[in-house]
Amino acid sequence: TAGHIDHGKTTLVKALTGINTDRLKEEQLRGITIELGFAWLDLPGGLRIGIVDVPGHEKFVKNMVAGATGIDVVAMVIAADEGVMPQTREHMEICQLLGIKYGFVVLTKTDLVDDEWLELVTDDIMKFVKDTFLDSAPILPVSAATGKGIPEFIKTLDELSPKIPGRSSSGLFRLPVDRVFTMKGFGTVITGTLISGKVEVGETIMIYPSGVTSKVRGIQVHNESVNEAVAGMRTAINFQGLDKTSVDRGEVVSTPGALIPGYMLDVSLHLLKSNRKPIKNRTRVRFHTGTSEILGNLILLDMEELLPGQETVAQIRLDTPTAVVKDDRFVLRSFSPIRTIAGGQILNPVPRKHKRFKPEVTEALKNLSGLSPEELIAYYVAESGYMGVSFSDLKVMTNITEKNLDGSLQNLLSKKKIVLIDKESRIFLHQAGIENLKKELHDFIDSYHKSNPLKAGMPKEELKSKLPDFLNPKLFILIINQMIKDKKIALDEDMVRLEGHKVSLGEDQSSIKIKIMKAYKESGLTPPYL
Repeated sequence: TAGHIDHGKTTLVKALTGINTDRLKEEQLRGITIELGFAWLDLPGGLRIGIVDVPGHEKFVKNMVAGATGIDVVAMVIAADEGVMPQTREHMEICQLLGIKYGFVVLTKTDLVDDEWLELVTDDIMKFVKDTFLDSAPILPVSAATGKGIPEFIKTLDELSPKIPGRSSSGLFRLPVDRVFTMKGFGTVITGTLISGKVEVGETIMIYPSGVTSKVRGIQVHNESVNEAVAGMRTAINFQGLDKTSVDRGEVVSTPGALIPGYMLDVSLHLLKSNRKPIKNRTRVRFHTGTSEILGNLILLDMEELLPGQETVAQIRLDTPTAVVKDDRFVLRSFSPIRTIAGGQILNPVPRKHKRFKPEVTEALKNLSGLSPEELIAYYVAESGYMGVSFSDLKVMTNITEKNLDGSLQNLLSKKKIVLIDKESRIFLHQAGIENLKKELHDFIDSYHKSNPLKAGMPKEELKSKLPDFLNPKLFILIINQMIKDKKIALDEDMVRLEGHKVSLGEDQSSIKIKIMKAYKESGLTPPYL
């Protein structure tokens, strides 16, 4: 549920499920939702759905963003006696930025207004949702107080749910943490919406970005113990021997080694039309993704400011690391005063630091969304430079399943667009990088020959020392062997030389040689003094 404060979201959830999602004493005393609330409902068609009740107060919008993570359907709650209000608009914008595609409007408190007023509010709502994902969606009048409209609400959910594409349980297991607590006799428990993949009891997991590992002791879904949870489920996980202080809301639970925490992100960015001012380069922002909020700076790569309603590519440089994958959605809120200003998608979760106003960089980023899987993989391999990139890192960068990634890499290898430089670690380098390194090595050897014409070749270790320290040692050996095979260089014991190179005297040395030979020839049996 989403919507403005005091529009009846929590009351509606209780009318539907019998569960009061305001669990905190402060929430019950103040009569407002502060933290996320959770409930579930068994539909007539046999499907059990999880319900997330988000706070409507403007001070708690960051909690609303966290609650919207992993949501498939939005019930936009609007009170009939007030109509569309500021947080109604902000929640709608956030849902749009997060890419939510399904939902409907719930017109609550209909028992407080007459039919004429209800008709006016409905007309206003239809204008409000025009050109959004709720355009043409049902508008359901209900009253939690009288129960009117509740059966129609459940029927709408029951009819809509089978039409929503299921989340893949074969993908990477990821669960953004929205609650952490301790249960007596059980230890630390975390909860969240499982956004992809699956998790099983007994499995070893890692918490990102901290890197803490633990084992899954138990799993609950909607208060029932299960052996595994799959994508789309509201999930509670009990960990073995994990201290509560070792995990925080905003972190991500996943498979060990599956994610790459980083401080920089390449993104596509959309500045909301409702934002009255342009956003300038290096603007301080609050970056929201999953259940996390991180401070950072927005770097505009090809402009000084972005106008309301415009889109661009940018780089976000964060104060603390995050662990995301390609295509993850995010929301940006201003530093102060706090309001939602923009959002978009992750293009590269582990980029290099870009210089601004480099057309080749911005064009490549703008074209990323239109690339085929093979082209995308080739791009990331090329971006890795001389470092190369591992198979596991490519899974995170591309967000492609392991099977499809493996197939695409084999195709690229057969086309000789990339090279496998380390079979054990499965590290790949782009062929263009290989060719550049060959040229560098050729130039180093050529320069050495010119500076040392009387030496047969360059010591191999000296040549290796000319290359960056971070270079994979296996890459140097691979390139040397390729250059020997291509007859570009020759290796004599530990000396490397260009193919065809022979020791020869320079012009000055040849002149001296002629003079010496002449002196010896003219001196006969009496050697000359040199």
